[in-house]
Amino acid sequence: SVPLSLQIIVDDDDSKVWSLYDAGPRSIRCPLIFLPPVSGTADVFFQQILALTGWGYRVIALQYPVYWDHLEFCDGFRKLLDHLQLDKVHLFGASLGGFLAQKFAEYTHKSPRVQSLILCNAFSDTSIFNQTWTANSFWLMPAFMLKKIVLGNFASGPLDPEMADGIDFMVDRLESLGQSELASRLTLNCQNSYVEPHKIRDIPVTIMDVFDQSALSTEAKEEMYKLYPNGRRAHLKTGGNFPYLCRSAEVNLYIQIHLLQFHGTRYAAIDPSMVSAEELEVQKISLHSSSEQEEQ
Repeated sequence: SVPLSLQIIVDDDDSKVWSLYDAGPRSIRCPLIFLPPVSGTADVFFQQILALTGWGYRVIALQYPVYWDHLEFCDGFRKLLDHLQLDKVHLFGASLGGFLAQKFAEYTHKSPRVQSLILCNAFSDTSIFNQTWTANSFWLMPAFMLKKIVLGNFASGPLDPEMADGIDFMVDRLESLGQSELASRLTLNCQNSYVEPHKIRDIPVTIMDVFDQSALSTEAKEEMYKLYPNGRRAHLKTGGNFPYLCRSAEVNLYIQIHLLQFHGTRYAAIDPSMVSAEELEVQKISLHSSSEQEEQ
């Protein structure tokens, strides 16, 4: 099924538009929702949408409206879930998306809306960027300066073709964002804030990160492992900042492994009639990748 592209307004302010792709079986009440990084639009997850809906999952990829603080974002996101009539969801958050996913889980901890988290190249404390003092001035900067700040975090140096294509794609998406969209996301990315782990410690978490060059420091990664001692780890040898684009087969496999624990429950993100075909596919990919590793 071709994903449905929707534009939804949930706040009183009608300039705040959520753009999203909703793909896969509508009968699934606990889908996987993708939250993009600063430079991301909903379509940076097209490889996940195609593969996962092919296996019978319902996935939603979205793009945030302009929000200037975390609370305002969380409130808007809760209204969006209400509007979509989704009581519980799984969240896949990349970078800033991963931070916002954790903040939303924390924000709704008394009446939980997040069934599980997949945190890709994510962080738990914005102070790692050492930009908390500039966070208040992003709104003043012209778009070209904001783009320069974002591009400064993209990998440089020799890259394999998939990674180069991934970066080209992200640069292209970055070009499509306006000044207020970029300024607000950078503000959310750098505004002084951190995750309170005791509020979300019971949520199943997979921490996905890469061993090659990415915008995340080793300290930031270690901090994530400390916060989620029981979290599963999904390490990619390479993949840079955007593994969902340039290492999509591996990322999709890790997503399936994460969601497997919910099969057969009311929190399954997959159409029950598709499970056995999907499991065979996962086994095939796992066998293939383990035999590749033995050869190396």
